Amino acid sequence: MSAARPDPDRALYTISVAADLVGISAQSLRLYEQRGLLRPARTDGGTRLYSDNDIALLRRISDLVDQGVNLTGVARIIELQEENTRLHGGGPARRNLDGQGAGPGAARAPEPDPGRSLPGSGP
Repeated sequence: MSAARPDPDRALYTISVAADLVGISAQSLRLYEQRGLLRPARTDGGTRLYSDNDIALLRRISDLVDQGVNLTGVARIIELQEENTRLHGGGPARRNLDGQGAGPGAARAPEPDPGRSLPGSGP
């Protein structure tokens, strides 16, 4: 009998464990939260708890910062990646940086008109 995998959105890890898993300081995690890059769950007492999805996002943030991308750039890159995933049928984005999901009423890009030529593509 195989054990079921826990829900990747389930908040399990305290800030010190999350920092150890990602290899960054707890202060960096606080800064990323302050800048709106992620929103960990909170206990009734205010303790931050991070999910497996939060850990994956923190690893991505850490990789981008290590490559020299500033936090404003990191926010934009993650936003564009989530939008790209959503637009290409990868399902709804996990969550936007502002905490809002792309619901059923979200605006979509118009479909291109196949009968219309692009500028510079005609004779």
